[in-house]
Amino acid sequence: MDDYPLLNLFWTMLWLFVWVMWFFLLFKVVTDIFRDHSLNGWERAAWLVLVLLLPYIGVFIYLIFRGRSMGEREVKQVKEQEAAFQQYVRKAAGPSASPVDELHKLSALKDKGDISQEEFDRAKQKLLV
Repeated sequence: MDDYPLLNLFWTMLWLFVWVMWFFLLFKVVTDIFRDHSLNGWERAAWLVLVLLLPYIGVFIYLIFRGRSMGEREVKQVKEQEAAFQQYVRKAAGPSASPVDELHKLSALKDKGDISQEEFDRAKQKLLV
């Protein structure tokens, strides 16, 4: 362990972290180039060539010129995914019963003696609020 001091280990880990973060940023930019529907084919090709041939300069130029819209597209995609998920949950859960149906079921339970008048009144109050 004497061949590799602790400080060198720290620097190696730091550079590894920076390297991984750089690739994450590069992939994020390339993904955003293809996600942006406002760019035509030539603009996409130009950004892609710039980012891939001159990666450091290309990514930094892209972030300077298109960073704000990149964030807006990300937020838009997250909202669309959330809406699609909510729609799927509603569809999978099936049709929800109306308050009238629920009151009818509560009334039937009360008439059979399964619930008391007080329980019926509490459940009815919850449904009507």
